[in-house]
Amino acid sequence: MLDRMPVDTAKRRFTADEYQRMGDAGIFPPGDRVELIDGEILTMSPIGSAHAAAVNRANRLLVLATDGRALVAVQNPIRLNPFSEPQPDLVLLRPRDDFYRSAHPGPADVLLVIEIAETTLRYDRDVKAPLYARNGIGEYWLVDLTGHTVTLHTAPDNNAYRDVATLARGQMLRPLQLPDCAITVDDLLV
Repeated sequence: MLDRMPVDTAKRRFTADEYQRMGDAGIFPPGDRVELIDGEILTMSPIGSAHAAAVNRANRLLVLATDGRALVAVQNPIRLNPFSEPQPDLVLLRPRDDFYRSAHPGPADVLLVIEIAETTLRYDRDVKAPLYARNGIGEYWLVDLTGHTVTLHTAPDNNAYRDVATLARGQMLRPLQLPDCAITVDDLLV
């Protein structure tokens, strides 16, 4: 049957609203880890214990370091555009009285996105970084648990970040939007 399909067929892209309705309808089994990236529903990698510990530790550190000046969201969706709703490991958001009950945060709400990679470095670097840049996320940190580094991405320009720097243990990180919120690379690595 596939050999009879027209050559000009294309994938069907889902919108974030359709994706949400599928979730509400129970199409995704409970505990199914999926996210919407450029209209495609992608299965996320299972969370290993080192990754979970790094997220828990970073969450604690960021909550304390931001001291209420930002909302720390953990593995919650952000709506980047009508076709992308990723679930980054951590996001620093502009505080809002409703805690984003009325809608998922969008790019204008995001101060910083952090992805922690234990087994997903290539995906987080080659798929997520361009996605975040294309949608105007001003700052993206990629924590490489295996390589023991944090790569800072700033100055989004189309599909890439103009400024990329890799920091190692002993170096200090400061979110651009919260420069007095200091965290060391060691703080993010377990």
